[in-house]
Amino acid sequence: MNKSVISYIFLFVILVLLQALLMNHIVLFNSAVCFIFIYFLVKLPVNLAPNLVLTLGFLLGLSVDMLSDTPGLNALCCTVLASLKRPVFFAYEQHDDQKRNMAPGIGTMGILNFCKYAFSISAIYCLLAFFVEFIEFTDILGILIKAGASTLFTFLTMLAIDSLVYKN
Repeated sequence: MNKSVISYIFLFVILVLLQALLMNHIVLFNSAVCFIFIYFLVKLPVNLAPNLVLTLGFLLGLSVDMLSDTPGLNALCCTVLASLKRPVFFAYEQHDDQKRNMAPGIGTMGILNFCKYAFSISAIYCLLAFFVEFIEFTDILGILIKAGASTLFTFLTMLAIDSLVYKN
């Protein structure tokens, strides 16, 4: 097997276990939850086939759902996020042949573009997850506060992880 495939499998397993065993039990200020497992979708190379990205997104969400007792919520949100990954990426990066094989990160995109990309991905996921979880829109302000706090928490955690992995 290719070395990068093994590293992505390892990243998948580590992030799912980290989410299920640790991050699901950490809630800041009774509203912010860190969805660190979506970092896997953030780091997938841009040139992967859309069907493969959708399948990986679904499997990622399903794995977290099975370990977290959230039937279908994460599978739905990760599948939608996987379908929006490429358009969000190209909203901040030029359509360039050099960027086609790129795995998004601080080293490849630069700090500013990666921050915009990671924050957008986090915001999309958190808004979708909280709107699906709380189907009633009676407490729209509460949903937006939880989604905003979780977006910030997830974004900062992804930024910290990527900066630890980034080599100058």
